[in-house]
Amino acid sequence: MGLGEKTTKDYWLIWSKWVNQKAPWLFKSVREIYWQKVPQPYASKLVEYSLLMRMNKPIGTYLLLWPTLWALLFAEKGAPSLFLLFVFICGTFLMRSAGCVINDIADRKFDGHVERTQARPLARKAVSTKEAVALFLVLSLVAFGLVLLLNVLTITLSFVAIIIASLYPYMKRYTYFPQLILGAAFAWSIPMAYAASTNTVPPEAWLLYISTLLWVLAYDTFYGMVDRKDDMKIGIKSTAILFGDADLPIIAMIQGFFLFGMLLLGNRYDLTWPYYLSLLASVGFMAYQFWITRKRQPDQCFKAFLNNNYIGLSIFVGIALHYAIGG
Repeated sequence: MGLGEKTTKDYWLIWSKWVNQKAPWLFKSVREIYWQKVPQPYASKLVEYSLLMRMNKPIGTYLLLWPTLWALLFAEKGAPSLFLLFVFICGTFLMRSAGCVINDIADRKFDGHVERTQARPLARKAVSTKEAVALFLVLSLVAFGLVLLLNVLTITLSFVAIIIASLYPYMKRYTYFPQLILGAAFAWSIPMAYAASTNTVPPEAWLLYISTLLWVLAYDTFYGMVDRKDDMKIGIKSTAILFGDADLPIIAMIQGFFLFGMLLLGNRYDLTWPYYLSLLASVGFMAYQFWITRKRQPDQCFKAFLNNNYIGLSIFVGIALHYAIGG
């Protein structure tokens, strides 16, 4: 059976296996208490919706969440309120899920021609376009409902977030810099976090915003290198295609600017050794990424993309430790 011929049951087994490995207690509770009570047709749809939202691939949520947490720590001097943490963590999950849905809606005619994406629900026609649009609207409305709990400035900024997130999936048809648009979308949680916390967006927020945008541009170029051959065949544009054989040197340069921006931020906030140690660890992770991608093998490029989660985590730990020890 080919990759595109898998059934909903197959994908439920894949998804459930992942959950069972990562959180066996959760899987057991859901399966025994709730899932068995769901009628089969609805259960099948729920599985497809979860796949459409990439619930089985949380890396995108993590990469979106780390800069948000950095911003909250900076804005709240290391002690963000539980309320803001709740709103932004939930909002991150919802908007990342909505972004995946709108991306698949935009790419539904292309995904079937790319090996990595041909098993997506819309590409397999397991979910209709109308259902996907409805799911996108529901996720966006729930996320906006959370934003309404915050101040006027944050609500205003949220409209920009929706516009950028909606534009991104279509940019790959017209520009070689869709990764730049993705960076603008992913980093927009930073001014929103500052606005929610301080009712203003200071220069430090924009420095963190630009730095994060560069980080996203770098790691999503690794992601684009995974599909480069397929994308060139079907006319999809990306920085991976634009950079060509110079991809790794250019990624290194972009990551260098990201680190420089984070160093400037450390100086602005008078951060101490834990933060700079986290940046040093980030350099180590970046070196590892270049080592494994030196032959540009797609699976290693994807591994390098995933490795950026450790950069986000290490910087978060560095900021948190700075404030924890009295910074």
